[in-house]
Amino acid sequence: MRLKRTIWQWIFCGGLISSVATSDGLASDWARFRGPNGTGVSTDPESLPAKFSESENLKWKIPLPGPGVSCPIVIGDRVFVTCYSGYGVDRQTPGEMSALKRHMVCVSRADGKILWEKTVDAVLPEDEYSGMGVPEHGYASHTPVSDGTHVYAFFGKAGVYAWDLDGNQVWHAEVGKGSDDRAWGSSSSPILAGKVLVIPAGPESRAVVGIDASTGKELWKAESDTLGNVWGTPVLSVIDEKRTDIVIGAPYEIWGINPETGKLRWFCNAMETDQFNSSVLVDGGMIYAVEGRGGGSIAIRAGGKGDVTASNVAWSGNDSNRFSTPLLYDGRMYLISGGTVKCVNAADGKEIYQARLQGGGDSPQGGAPGAGGGAPGGPGQPPGGRGRGGFGGGRGGSDYSSPILGDGKIYYVNRSGDIHVLKPGDKLEKLATNRLTADQEDFSATPAISSGQIFFRSNRHLYCVSGN
Repeated sequence: MRLKRTIWQWIFCGGLISSVATSDGLASDWARFRGPNGTGVSTDPESLPAKFSESENLKWKIPLPGPGVSCPIVIGDRVFVTCYSGYGVDRQTPGEMSALKRHMVCVSRADGKILWEKTVDAVLPEDEYSGMGVPEHGYASHTPVSDGTHVYAFFGKAGVYAWDLDGNQVWHAEVGKGSDDRAWGSSSSPILAGKVLVIPAGPESRAVVGIDASTGKELWKAESDTLGNVWGTPVLSVIDEKRTDIVIGAPYEIWGINPETGKLRWFCNAMETDQFNSSVLVDGGMIYAVEGRGGGSIAIRAGGKGDVTASNVAWSGNDSNRFSTPLLYDGRMYLISGGTVKCVNAADGKEIYQARLQGGGDSPQGGAPGAGGGAPGGPGQPPGGRGRGGFGGGRGGSDYSSPILGDGKIYYVNRSGDIHVLKPGDKLEKLATNRLTADQEDFSATPAISSGQIFFRSNRHLYCVSGN
């Protein structure tokens, strides 16, 4: 057993879980990072356009009160997105940290009208807007989550906020004020496990924290020093009607956690990396993970107890995906990173094809964590590189967005704003490459799909694309 895991401290403060399920709200809702249980796959029957632009199939476009790389979520007739302002909007002139604010914005999906906006003061001192970390993604990098009645936002050191859908604050809870060793900021997004709100507060408290979603009361706190180097978002793995595991990637290992107690149910030795930047993926009874720093991929059979390395590993490989989370569809897993698409057989990890995405100036690899949990993102126009290299401009920044799928099409947006539409299959077939703006904007957020609409967010705007 690695020393990294032997320092786990498990604290159980009482249970209020009456049920645990992977439901993320209504069938057409996109209620968390990468939609239903983080799969990135929409099963909505409505058609989605392959081609769109500023003048074609763009339903509306609205300015946002500040930048961010958190992803939009969709609940019923409303879209929710977080932003920040006041500090760190521009690399050359970051301003005063005391002016930093976070924003929760509620938008009408029908016409883009802002229905309400809430502003949250920063808890100081924050991580400095300097170096190779925070300037790559900023201070609004955690994607919100909703149970269809409330919307929950994690703002790092400023804590966790719960509002009802009309913008009334229900509660606020703190989960730590620490920083990761590199002061790169945090980006892991919250998820819901039944009535438990799960907060991956790695940099803030070196812990995963379970909170009663109704009251904000801490239920349990699972601590490990290695969580300080985790920027991915957990998923739920349903074993049977009585058991569901919270699954998260950590340095060197993948963990399965009991959502009722926060106790470690199982672990599996995985990639030899001291960071975990992407998010794990669950499909049926399998768990998949692909890391980018040093590379490595693994497929694990779900369930088990204790060390499942010898018993549950289906295959492992050397695939690399940097910050992006893979997309799995129809038995194929798609990895998109650094302007390259790699497709592997999900059953055995063998490569089906690898090809370059041509056109639009795909960003090279490199950079620091961010984008809403693997998902890892000011309103000002960054100089040079179509928005590459952080909000202050410059070249060399990574793409943070992850691919999603709807209406049988894969949608992937790179940081410079090129939106590639691909047909899934055994060879690369590009249907279109689109742009929603000719301006220099940073597109680091994973899009959302709901009921025939696709929502894209940049550091300056929120866009709604629809063919209807």
